[in-house]
Amino acid sequence: MVTSISIFKKLGFSEKEAQTYLALLMLGPSSVRNLAKKVELNRSTVYEVLKGLRERGLVSFYEKEAKQYFVAEDPGKLHELVAEQKDNLTAVERELKQAVAELKSLHDAGGARPVARYYEKGEIRAILEHVLSTCERVGELQYRVYSDANIREYLYAGFESFSDARVGKGIKVKVIALGGGGELRGLDERKYLFVKNHTPTYILIYPGHTAYISLNPHGDLVGVVIENDGIAETQKNIFDALWEKL
Repeated sequence: MVTSISIFKKLGFSEKEAQTYLALLMLGPSSVRNLAKKVELNRSTVYEVLKGLRERGLVSFYEKEAKQYFVAEDPGKLHELVAEQKDNLTAVERELKQAVAELKSLHDAGGARPVARYYEKGEIRAILEHVLSTCERVGELQYRVYSDANIREYLYAGFESFSDARVGKGIKVKVIALGGGGELRGLDERKYLFVKNHTPTYILIYPGHTAYISLNPHGDLVGVVIENDGIAETQKNIFDALWEKL
């Protein structure tokens, strides 16, 4: 009995449907009252279950002396249900091929749009960790930075081991330092760009991403990471062209 119920569940039947059908097979023609007693369900529930089994073609009924009697159809009908499910799945598969092609075009178009993620006070470490994990995952073991002296002193607070972690992963960095300062820590190159006026912003350019970190009016570090291959590649090209001129 347990094995039979398991098979019915695999065919998409509920446990109540399986129990009711199996009870009808054993009892033969039965009233709802007797059937409800056998399966230990209330009569209103049994009526609903029988309705579903009738729709599947597994149960029929007849009337005798103003009473309804329900009868289980030949279990061979289950083969017909499986064949019908196969036909339905084949039809769904054909529709799915077309749907997937359309959905993929939407996905690809969506992927071309920039995705921006914002980071509040205390979340800047997550950006630095993302730089390293992305470089490592993609296999592009180098990123680029516009380093601002006014941001630099706050940036690595809480992640003082960042440079050690970077070097440990074999990740190189090119730095264009705005306003001087900074020191080499290994696997890094540094050039300087002196400008008269600039808004303090630390920019990191890494595979598929560009991160901007700055101070808000309260003096707290905040950041935004833009995920977009085109934007990142453009920023990378600008950086490299400037690097060659310094």
